[in-house]
Amino acid sequence: MLKRRTLLTTTLSAACLSRPASAFAQAFSEAITPVELRGAIDATTMGLVPGAADNQSRALQTLIDHSAARGVPVFLPAGRYQVSNLELPDGTRLCGVAGATRLVYGGDGHLLRADGVGRVEIADLVIDGANRWLADYAPALVSLSGVGTVAIENCEIIGASKHAVQLERCGGSIAGSRISGAADAAIYAVESAALSIAGNQVSDCGNGGILVHRWTKGADGTMVSANRVTRIRANSGGTGQNGNGINLFRADNVMVDGNHVSDCAFSAIRANAASNVQIRGNQCLSSGETAIYAEFGFEGAMVNDNLVDGAANGILVVNFDAGGRLSTVSGNIVRNLKATGPYVHDGAGFGIGIAAEADTVISGNVIENAPKWGMSLGWGPYLRNLVATGNIIRRTPVGIAVSVVEQAGSAVIADNMFEATPKGAVIGCRWNEMATGELVAGAPGYPQLAVSGNRSL
Repeated sequence: MLKRRTLLTTTLSAACLSRPASAFAQAFSEAITPVELRGAIDATTMGLVPGAADNQSRALQTLIDHSAARGVPVFLPAGRYQVSNLELPDGTRLCGVAGATRLVYGGDGHLLRADGVGRVEIADLVIDGANRWLADYAPALVSLSGVGTVAIENCEIIGASKHAVQLERCGGSIAGSRISGAADAAIYAVESAALSIAGNQVSDCGNGGILVHRWTKGADGTMVSANRVTRIRANSGGTGQNGNGINLFRADNVMVDGNHVSDCAFSAIRANAASNVQIRGNQCLSSGETAIYAEFGFEGAMVNDNLVDGAANGILVVNFDAGGRLSTVSGNIVRNLKATGPYVHDGAGFGIGIAAEADTVISGNVIENAPKWGMSLGWGPYLRNLVATGNIIRRTPVGIAVSVVEQAGSAVIADNMFEATPKGAVIGCRWNEMATGELVAGAPGYPQLAVSGNRSL
């Protein structure tokens, strides 16, 4: 005897193949009963054919629309489906066989898009842009705007001619996915609402890895954790706006935690005008410019327990002239820096382990093999309330360079250990020029500096 589900499948297939597209919805309605709506709908029972040469957008769009309206997931069996211009309504749940179900962009517009809906779920799909042109209105291969809850899980997204994924004004998560080969950035999240970007693998992108931005500075709350980001280029050039593994811009209250970031043209992690940011427990390897950067108009940055190996500069928490202040830099290892970067620097230059300018405690760090300065405290007049204690600095020409220009503020340099600093353990500087002798045992004549308890070997 035929089982009821087998009979249903046969009925659906016959209905879909024998009727024109205008009758598709009627076939769906007649064949599906409330019992079947509890599980996913196999798209092949609705007329989609894995591996078909023709474009199957119309059939898949109809299935997505009707399934979303009934709260039913769409399941795409293993195979290749050429599609374009799919709109994802509220309640879309689109899934396949991980690594084997492939949506290939057919060109002429966009691939996947949603706007102003409550929830969209995409799982276990290969989403292939085939490096085809995207329309001017389409910023990414997967473009979601105003979606309350996004869930992109265990997908592979490749061959995007712009961004791979753009989320604008969205919440939810992107997790456990592999994104590579985007001409621009892998993930561009703008104006997010408590978004989670976790456990993804990002590689070989043209201008950025994971970007968390806002049009106007404000609370964002995104968590970027346990991602692996590697080989990020800066094809569009610039001095830091491109080429970063993880980049925050105007996004406050963001956590960047436990990521492995390597081989980026500029920074592994760059936070520009991002207040109340925590950057902790990350591995930052082989950065082309500054490995970890908190810059420009921020208040509040915790940069703790990171490992930096290979960069032009290690960790910079700077730009007091633009309001950059209030931070802690502790428990980091910074080593094996270089004296050159991707452009000609017009300031302090490259080869600096850790630099800070205002209202910052720098403690418990280990710095080794910095070709210019182990640590830079202040830049010209931009120095206020700096404390550098309990650090180990070795194998660098100058251990700590502290600004002593007339308008510079106060600094405490205490209980640090220096080894192999041939030009001085603690030296006062006027911008790039050495202005004092050795100050490691004290700084007479500079009442704004409290220097004590240090040891130079």
